[in-house]
Amino acid sequence: MTDSGIKLLLVDDDAELAGMLRDYLQQEGYAVDMAHDGEQGAAAALSGNYALAVLDVMMPRVSGIEALRRIRAGSRLPVIMLTARGDDMDRILGLELGADDYVPKPCTPRELLARIRAILRRTETRQDAPDIINVPPLTMHPARRRAEWNGDALDLTSTEYNLLEVLARHAGEPVSKQELSQQALGRPLGRFDRSIDVHMSSIRHKLGQTQDGRSYIQTVYRLGYQFIQA
Repeated sequence: MTDSGIKLLLVDDDAELAGMLRDYLQQEGYAVDMAHDGEQGAAAALSGNYALAVLDVMMPRVSGIEALRRIRAGSRLPVIMLTARGDDMDRILGLELGADDYVPKPCTPRELLARIRAILRRTETRQDAPDIINVPPLTMHPARRRAEWNGDALDLTSTEYNLLEVLARHAGEPVSKQELSQQALGRPLGRFDRSIDVHMSSIRHKLGQTQDGRSYIQTVYRLGYQFIQA
């Protein structure tokens, strides 16, 4: 499988690791540019030249977390964070700031490739997508990957859009975290993985509350999450 023509940005101050990952991704058909500090990486990510960025958390000058904050201030470019294994605080903070997924370091090139492909697969326009999903006050246009709330555009990251689309397709029914992870992130949910919960918290904040003070996304005990109509 090749992905000719797709440009990726790899931001990591570990030149040896970054070079190894770049070589592997290039063998798989991607075009890969590298940056070695957060300031340079954030500027490159905002250039509009890339389909996805891979961003290390620990970097000199500007950290990966600050670089992500700068990226999210001006772009919805899909971002995968490289985090220290077991460092839950950086992982959760990255997700809260709008990272689409994370990969613990040290990681294998094959694992990173799988995460990249999963995200890109879900961001590309699908010819078989329905014209519209309408569960008022939410309207979604899957072919354009656009979501509207009471007629106004919703500012969602790629993963947030995927999660909300899955819930909208099953409006009124609970969807398990495992199913959400498979459909929206393209991978099984790990035993201690809180990424779905963090993404859901962000989506809830963006949707606000119903007139009676409830969240539009309800937690259903032992069953998962459920989108409710107003």
